[in-house]
Amino acid sequence: MPGLLCGAPGMLAHAATSENIDQLRQQAEQGNANAQLSLGWMYLQGRGMAQDDRQAVAWFQKAAEQGNALAQLLTGDAYADGRGVVQDNRQAVAWLQKAADQGYAPAQYGLGGMYTRGQGVPQNDHQAVVWFQKAGNQGFADAQFSLGEAYRAGRGVARDDRQAAAWLQKAAEQGNALAQNNLGVMYRDGRGVAQNIEEAKKWWLLAAAQGNAKAQCTLGALYFTGRGVTVNIEEAKKWWRLAAAQGNEDAQKFLQLADRMIPLDRSSK
Repeated sequence: MPGLLCGAPGMLAHAATSENIDQLRQQAEQGNANAQLSLGWMYLQGRGMAQDDRQAVAWFQKAAEQGNALAQLLTGDAYADGRGVVQDNRQAVAWLQKAADQGYAPAQYGLGGMYTRGQGVPQNDHQAVVWFQKAGNQGFADAQFSLGEAYRAGRGVARDDRQAAAWLQKAAEQGNALAQNNLGVMYRDGRGVAQNIEEAKKWWLLAAAQGNAKAQCTLGALYFTGRGVTVNIEEAKKWWRLAAAQGNEDAQKFLQLADRMIPLDRSSK
């Protein structure tokens, strides 16, 4: 599950690079949950030993059974992806639930995603929002984005553009490119915020700099039409090329259209 493990490398980096492996294994075998977690991470990454998903999950699960929230998340993630164990969404949910009940934001977000997709649990948008809210309140950017989208679409909650914009803003300020793009759309359309094309452009530029193809395509259209900016065909085509290279079909169509239109304009001068 993308986004859930973003904090794990930093939390385990010291153990993975400085602990003596034999000593770490001895501690793990003696039941030390932190050592079990670190040893599992080393197996997962192939640090100091051959990479082995099965061994990784086995050690994660030992730590998870002792109540380690990160190990519970990693175990749930392994079951969700079928990495090192037989894929089992119900087991994934069970481990995510244990970590989420401890207040661990990445697990709360992951559990919300399982409810959104109906994986391992009956599909339930309202329950998804409950867990996104818990994680979002702790500052977890992906959950804040998901919460903003729920309010924007009226999915699992009553539609509320102000709430949508507020949650998208929180995620966007943390660098979430999807939130930055969609917040730009809110400012362009004046949904939940005062209409402001300059503010929209600011967020699209931030998203586009991170490679968000939708933002790149939108910036191309902005420069092509001159909405809120000076018309700049080359700048428009630059952004469309970047989006088209990622497979954005709208950008590909706009590029073809621009290439047909611009020679005609030049020949008429």
